[in-house]
Amino acid sequence: MKTRTAIAALLALATAGAATTTAAFAKPPVNPAIHSYILLDRTGSMEPIWSEALSSVNAYADGLAALDGGPRVDADITLAVFDAQDGLQFDVLRKGVDAEGWRDVTSKEVSPRGMTPLYDAIGRMVSLAEKDRPEKAIIVIMTDGEENSSTEMSNAAAKAALDRVRAKGWEVVFLGAEFSNFEDAVGVGQTTSRNMAVSKDQLSDSMGRLADKSKAFASGAAPSVEWNEEDRAAAKEDEVQQRNGGNNR
Repeated sequence: MKTRTAIAALLALATAGAATTTAAFAKPPVNPAIHSYILLDRTGSMEPIWSEALSSVNAYADGLAALDGGPRVDADITLAVFDAQDGLQFDVLRKGVDAEGWRDVTSKEVSPRGMTPLYDAIGRMVSLAEKDRPEKAIIVIMTDGEENSSTEMSNAAAKAALDRVRAKGWEVVFLGAEFSNFEDAVGVGQTTSRNMAVSKDQLSDSMGRLADKSKAFASGAAPSVEWNEEDRAAAKEDEVQQRNGGNNR
């Protein structure tokens, strides 16, 4: 009996030791991940709302880093600004920065100027994102005007570039900063549910909402990133449309 009891005790210790060893070497759970690519129009017409535009980008980063009761999301952000001066000017201000380590972008780094080579900028941003090859990504395009100066990419070429990333399951979102004419966005394949006009005083709120949607998309809690009627009301989209002379969603 004593021998049998001793053997049982040894087996129990061995089992406990194996469990402890397995736990010690078990891989930690992998957090959901997303890479956000923000393409910000820095053309001259953005001057009156530049402070609000930059603040909204910082609000988006803060929102991605915030712990709001859901799973932690590993969120990287790439920020590029664009305009045209003797051709496309495309400047990457932040490249693959973890949202938790985001350093606020300010007007000391970049200021408005130039024309709007929207198609060229889209092509350049898509190329950059495709080189990174993230599993999940969202491309956020914020502009206050229409395409007027691209030389590298046509409408069809820009659409083809965005169609490639949509085919990967990535999301593409347009925000009109005090701007509601989305003909260019629709022309490059955007659905109206992913375009929204935003009042300058609501840009930070709308980008904060977008951060929440981005995290939900990353975690699988939402299948896509789209604007709803609550988002549009908060963005004061109707007021922007009235200031722009009608509904151009």
